[in-house]
Amino acid sequence: MKNLEYYINLDYEIVIRKVSSEDGDGWFAYYKDFKGVMGDGENAIEAIESARSAFLAFVEVSLAQGDYIPEPHSHEKSLRINISMPDNLVKKIDSYIEPLHLSRSAFLQKAAMREMGI
Repeated sequence: MKNLEYYINLDYEIVIRKVSSEDGDGWFAYYKDFKGVMGDGENAIEAIESARSAFLAFVEVSLAQGDYIPEPHSHEKSLRINISMPDNLVKKIDSYIEPLHLSRSAFLQKAAMREMGI
């Protein structure tokens, strides 16, 4: 069953960055697969713990609302591509994915995989 414990035990990638002194010092961490799920702290461990706390809250709310929660992307090597599409389509995609907390790349990857039956 895909409950809170299921999602918090998946291997999602957390990215951590040192914050410059101009931006206030400290550390910043975010979940690569979820736009807006992030945290900060005075050191890397605090930033990761803060991001994990935000992720826990995100999953709790998403489960309560019946929202789709994507599973981690595989750790395959990614290839950056440049594509063109109509401006209005990009805006519709952005509006659609905002409540899902997905990036455009994650959404387009999932759409392509679904279309190809992968």
